[in-house]
Amino acid sequence: MTTWRVLKTENEYKAALKRLDEILDAEAGTLESDEADLLVLLVEKYENEHYPIDDPDPIEYIKFLMENKNLKQKDLAEILEENKGNISKILGKKRKLSIEMIRNLHDKLNISYDILMKGYDLETA
Repeated sequence: MTTWRVLKTENEYKAALKRLDEILDAEAGTLESDEADLLVLLVEKYENEHYPIDDPDPIEYIKFLMENKNLKQKDLAEILEENKGNISKILGKKRKLSIEMIRNLHDKLNISYDILMKGYDLETA
């Protein structure tokens, strides 16, 4: 078993991915299983530092969820307790989400606050 340490280079990252692919299905409780657990942590840390993924645009994320859940604007209007005209403005990015809308989206569609609050200046809100 290789002695692993924090991944600092692309080559180390690729070697860790290759080894992880080889042992990913190791039987629980074995040394290879423990090695796989460690490699997952190391790879995740490297990816978070070198390939960060930004949170999606809140409105685009809402549209994505609507499509995947087969929700129409009228369904979103019920969730947000708004009229369809306001929903059109929100989806067209002509109107921002209110705090109450953000709470409803979080509570009823399980959208994280981090995504919903993207683009809001919290210090002046």
